[in-house]
Amino acid sequence: MVIDSHQHFWKYDPIRDAWINDEMPQLKKDFLPIDLQPLLTKNKIDGCVAIQADQSENETEFLLELAVKNSSIEGVVGWINLSAPNVEEKLNYFSKFKKLKGFRHIVQAEPDDRFMLRPDFMNGIRLLKKFNFTYDVLIYPKQFPAAIELVNLFPDHKFVIDHLAKPNIKNKEINSWKQYMNNMAQNKNVYCKISGMTTEANWKNWKASEFTPYLDVVFESFGVDRIMYGSDWPVCLLAATYEQQLKIIQDYIQSLTNENQFKVMGKNAKDFYNL
Repeated sequence: MVIDSHQHFWKYDPIRDAWINDEMPQLKKDFLPIDLQPLLTKNKIDGCVAIQADQSENETEFLLELAVKNSSIEGVVGWINLSAPNVEEKLNYFSKFKKLKGFRHIVQAEPDDRFMLRPDFMNGIRLLKKFNFTYDVLIYPKQFPAAIELVNLFPDHKFVIDHLAKPNIKNKEINSWKQYMNNMAQNKNVYCKISGMTTEANWKNWKASEFTPYLDVVFESFGVDRIMYGSDWPVCLLAATYEQQLKIIQDYIQSLTNENQFKVMGKNAKDFYNL
């Protein structure tokens, strides 16, 4: 089974989706399963995991409704307020939805680089395991110290780093990011998504070879058993077509055994999210 472990759906709302600025006109429209399905079929991808793009429970409900109607959506990573006093009640409610696999918070947008270590937020993280939910870590490299500290505190929880933690590929910054990735990977409960790379490069002028040093770090740090492919569609369209971003990964892993390619392109996502 080939799985796209990271993509988004939305009905575009200029107020809610204010992060889509004037430099992103191609994203200012609806993106729904009917738009993604032809790409999955064409590229022989069996299913996907829909990831939240808006921080609201309405978003979680929206993605779950899409998942009920579209069998290609194998799982959903939603949002709830993990810092809320009633978080356990909310987790109990959402645990009834079989396709809901985990949660994410857009930590990269938080002004406090140590947001993830707030006691109320950690209380929410602590409760995820009780309901068998995963957690997607969305950060910038500057937020790595707090993220590493967090996963050290929860060695039995399932975490996955989104988008390689967004290294500054455009400016070829790699040294401190590499050290952070190596440290993070020491935690065997942490996975990494090879996704979102083209949008961290020069959108209009990137070369596939630019991503090789970053992919080398991920594969050396995490190994083939804890890496999963994700497109970050439709956000990837800012810099690449679905086929272009997919080819970067396919070309990179072509020297791996068929078994290890299968892990990266599907099995690891299936195991991590219990698809």
